[in-house]
Amino acid sequence: MTQILEPVPAAAPSPARRRAEQWLADLESALTAGDADRAAALFAPTSFWRDLVAFTWNITTVENRDGVADLVAATAARTGASHFRVADGEEPDEADGVVTAYVTFETAVGRGSGLVRLTDEGAFTFLTTLDELKGHEERRGPTRPRGVEHGAFKGRVTWKERRTAEVEGLGTDRQPYVVVIGGGQGGIALGARLRQLGVDHVVVDKHPRPGDNWRSRYKSLCLHDPVWYDHLPYLPFPANWPVFAPKDKIGDWLEMYTRVMEVNYWGSTTARTATWDDAAKEWTVTVDRDGTEVVLKPKQLVFALGVSGKPNVPVFPGQDVFAGEQHHSSQHPGPDAYKDKKVVVVGSNNSAFDICAALWEVGADVTMVQRSSTHIVKSDTLMDIGLGDLYSERAVAAGVTTFKADTIFASLPYRILHTFQIPQYEAMAERDKDFYERLEKSGFRHDWGDDGSGLFMKYLRRGSGYYIDVGAGDLVANGDIPVVQGQVVELTEHAVRLDDGTELPADVVVYATGYGSMNGLAADIVGQEIADKVGKVWGLGSDTTKDPGPWEGEERNMWKPTQQEGLWFHGGNLHQSRYYSLYLALQLKARQEGIDTPVHALQERHHLS
Repeated sequence: MTQILEPVPAAAPSPARRRAEQWLADLESALTAGDADRAAALFAPTSFWRDLVAFTWNITTVENRDGVADLVAATAARTGASHFRVADGEEPDEADGVVTAYVTFETAVGRGSGLVRLTDEGAFTFLTTLDELKGHEERRGPTRPRGVEHGAFKGRVTWKERRTAEVEGLGTDRQPYVVVIGGGQGGIALGARLRQLGVDHVVVDKHPRPGDNWRSRYKSLCLHDPVWYDHLPYLPFPANWPVFAPKDKIGDWLEMYTRVMEVNYWGSTTARTATWDDAAKEWTVTVDRDGTEVVLKPKQLVFALGVSGKPNVPVFPGQDVFAGEQHHSSQHPGPDAYKDKKVVVVGSNNSAFDICAALWEVGADVTMVQRSSTHIVKSDTLMDIGLGDLYSERAVAAGVTTFKADTIFASLPYRILHTFQIPQYEAMAERDKDFYERLEKSGFRHDWGDDGSGLFMKYLRRGSGYYIDVGAGDLVANGDIPVVQGQVVELTEHAVRLDDGTELPADVVVYATGYGSMNGLAADIVGQEIADKVGKVWGLGSDTTKDPGPWEGEERNMWKPTQQEGLWFHGGNLHQSRYYSLYLALQLKARQEGIDTPVHALQERHHLS
């Protein structure tokens, strides 16, 4: 007898899925109709829509129903957003009355993804990102290039010959569409994205080899962020890569990555000047390539400068009479030559701590001058409490891929990010209570940020004022590295004099005094007029220390159009270089292909530097 099996009925969708699917359907209906008020009503009274390029050809966040209505009214008709769906393979989650769902959608010119958090009042947060352009998808998986053409052909050109001609032909046989000034992790990551999108480019850097910007720093430098946070596009670090990579290992990785990803990279190349021709809509960029002047004519110019610009080298009376050695931390060679020397390190943030610890290890008599309070968090504690749920081995085991972690991270608007950070740093303070008590007894001035939100908000707001403690904190707390409070007012022949009259004998002075805004370095190349037209780079406008208002909602002038056509800024840490390089590359590719890119809410200029 033949047994007939009854089909198993499909499981009914969960309440969370039904809520998410209904919300997406309602949103799509409102967008299709161009009904801004109906779309806005789908959001909670207090709500945030963060868009990375998909709707706005910008990186911008709008707030509350009025902001949503403005965005929809300005963009819906031309965006043509449709096919909103819960992402394949992702089941919406509900916790504490909030439904969280990963989503996908399409626009008239691309495909996107994002994340929505729904409350009973509507969407609380909504992230939309452009992931690829239709007709200009990266060639990967089934569409990957063959690499070679099998058969026998006269005059065959090898891969190496083709690559050499491609790199060396820039500026002579053809002009690059994009010139990237700065060949650190930011410039290299962007170059890799541009290569995969078929955008002709060149990345120029003053150092001879990719990775030299890491190799040339003081020898104890290492990454203070963990490996799971630091992957570059396309090539994640291998599973046996150390959690915190030493600087030279990172340098070697960047050099390998540049070659494997076929980034068009010119080392030993210094950008001298760049001028914009508004009629031709192109730049004239003059570079010194290993002693030879080369003129490039790109349509787009990108400064990829990390987080900072030129070193802040203070000027004090007596620097010309000081008999010893003095240099900025960016030029610090390492501790070996300073055994038994008296070294004064001016500054109390990451570089100051790293340099002081290395000097202490070789037997130097080192003193730290603290000019303002600093936030310190122990590395292990930060990795566990601050990053562990998204970027850690535990997160990987829980199925949190880099893509998921990045999406979750990006979906938290800057306006409210500090409210998520404050309880984390309160927990860190409690865990390491004994350390902070010892630190304060040592005379060190410690803070948790203007509002108690800790390191990451300090980084986003001002890019300074903190130290991730990888060991030197205990040296200060124990008194092994003395800390002196005050402002340097003068150098004498053999000492550093502070404003209270204290004199610190010194054979060496290291200025761990940080860096200026990125547009200060840009001004040396594009001129002060254009730099002023763009304004300050970095910061949120939080009206906290070193981050003046008004509120911007996003990092000023980063990864998005600026007031100067064809001029862009890219960089940040390895995580930001990886994540935002995609959205910058897509903006550049769209312009290369002549796709209409009307920018909504172009960055305004409120500060010059």
